[in-house]
Parts: sequence; structure tokens; C-alpha cells
Amino acid sequence: MSVAPDRAVELLGELLAIPSPSGGEERLARFLAGAMAELGLDARIDEAGNVIGQTGTGTGPTLLLLGHMDTVDRPMAVRRDGTRLYGRGAADAKGPLAAMVCAAAARPGFPGTLRVAGTVEEERRSRGAAHLVATLPAPDLLVVGEPSGWSSVVLGYKGKLDLEYRVRRPSTHSTNPAAKAGELAVAFWLAVLEQLGPDRDHARFDHPAATLRAVEGDMLEASLTVDCRLPPGFDREAFLAALGERADGGTVTVLHHVPAVRAGRGNPVARSLSAAIRRHGGKPRPLLKTGTADMNLVAPAWPVPMAAYGPGDSTLDHTDDEHVELEEYLKAVAVLATALDELAGVTGPA
Repeated sequence: MSVAPDRAVELLGELLAIPSPSGGEERLARFLAGAMAELGLDARIDEAGNVIGQTGTGTGPTLLLLGHMDTVDRPMAVRRDGTRLYGRGAADAKGPLAAMVCAAAARPGFPGTLRVAGTVEEERRSRGAAHLVATLPAPDLLVVGEPSGWSSVVLGYKGKLDLEYRVRRPSTHSTNPAAKAGELAVAFWLAVLEQLGPDRDHARFDHPAATLRAVEGDMLEASLTVDCRLPPGFDREAFLAALGERADGGTVTVLHHVPAVRAGRGNPVARSLSAAIRRHGGKPRPLLKTGTADMNLVAPAWPVPMAAYGPGDSTLDHTDDEHVELEEYLKAVAVLATALDELAGVTGPA
């Protein structure tokens, strides 16, 4: 069934109105499963709390539209202001998810298996996507729902490496020249920056960067956590070995790691999205993002043609001004539906 523009906008508003911070998606999952069923999809909620809707004839490729339901835990009132719809998740990433649901509902005759998944806990460590990887067969094609802007296609994301450093030092007088725990923690942070090199840059995909997420301590005990963003090809093992040598009696623990991912510009998913953007009057632009997404987690397990796409401005993610332009949102629905038509004929990697 085709989804009327008013209904598509209404659906997004309904998703935004249900708070769904990571770990608290259950109410939204129940609503989304019902909305999918109302739109003609065969919907279910899996053991992890993900919502999976399915349509198609089952006689062609399997295409997965992978979005996430959760948001950061920063409540925000939903309101419409002229051409804009404000709310937590409008960009990241209920806007892309709603667009995927509407596009899939508009293509019940997809000659294959068309799945839309709304996952849990992407904002934490992609627990929902990890469950899909463990329980679903690899799709033939994958579109990840993240804000790209309606006329851009995301081909890659930096990797993420979360580290914790902890150190203890014996009790001593403050005038003792021996390094204190707090001083060693500061020295470790400076070592991280030194090992990443002078060209570290959060704004550039091909350069590493780091953020000091938390630090606490005194003369006796200190700890800090560091969020490193790493480009493809970065030697993670050499980096960790160098930091181990600079730990000065402290311990370095890897809390979380996902590798960088970069899809080829000519892969069938990227090509089909770009062609659909052109068909709807846009000039497609490939993007490489400096954050991470579920694409980082699923790519190593599912080496299939993929790209990320969705309405919204990613610079608004997690901000108090998060919103989506409704015209852009509806254009993204149309682009996705058109891309589905082209992807229906694809049977595997290019």
C-alpha cells in the first residue's frame, strides 16, 4: 500500500512522541510493530527487542533496511514549526527509520524479501544490530538508516576504540617528586594524543582523533576513559602496544571496539540510491562520516553491498535543536522507494 504524505509525517510524529532512550525502547517497539502491521508489513519483535517488518514475494534478493529506535537520553518536546518537525530522534534516527518503513510499505510486490528492522541500543554499543547478525542470515543488500540529507549517500564511518586507564600510587607527601596518580593519568592522556600524531582531526575521515570522555582521581588513585575515532587502515595493535609502554604502572583496558567501514562508491546499493536521488531532482553526493553507526558492526559479518541513507542533518544529532525538514523527509521516502525498484533486480555484489 502506498503511504500518503500526511500519514508518513504523522507516523514520524508518533515515533518522536514516544521516548526511547537506549535500554528503554519497549514501548516504542510495541507501537512500531503495530504501525508496521497497519501498513501491510508482517511484523514481529525479536528476543533482543528489535522490531522486524517484512514484505515482498520472496523470490528474489533479500534487502535489509536497518534503522534504530533508540535515542540519547535527553528528553525533548515534539513540536511542528512550519516546515520543520522537532523532537528527539528527528534526525538520529527516527526520521530515517520512519522513511524506511514508509518506503517498504509502498513496495509490497518487491520481488524478493524486503525487511525493515528497528534495532535497540545503537547509541550504546549496537546490541540490537549484534543480535540481528547472530540470528538472521546475511542479506544480499543493506541500507543503514542514518541521517545523510536526502541527496547524499554515506559510504563510510570511522572506527571507534574506547579505552580506560587506571593507576594507583602509594601514599606520600605532595612535595615528594615521585609522580602521583593524577599526574600519571594526565601523562597518559597526553601519550594518547602523541601516539595519534600531530594531524589528528575529528573533522576528517582519514585522520584519527580522540576525546577525553571522563577523568577522576587524586594523588593515590586516578582513572580516565578515552574515545578514539580511527580511520580505515589504522594500526590499532601497534597503537595499543605503544600505549601499554607509556602506562607507567597503570592498566589500559579496551572497553569497546568497532572497526572503520568504507563501502565502494560503485556498489549496487550506493549506485541505486544515487540514481534515485537524480530521478527526484537531486545531485547525489557521497559522504564519509567521522562518527560510527550500526554499519560498523554489521559490515565485518555481512560483507555485502551497503550504504547509509536517510533524511536529516547529522550536525543536529543529540542537540537541543534536533529537527527534520518535512520536505526533505518526504523526498527521502520517495528516494528509498525508487531505489527499492532498482535494487529488486540485484542478486549479489558487483
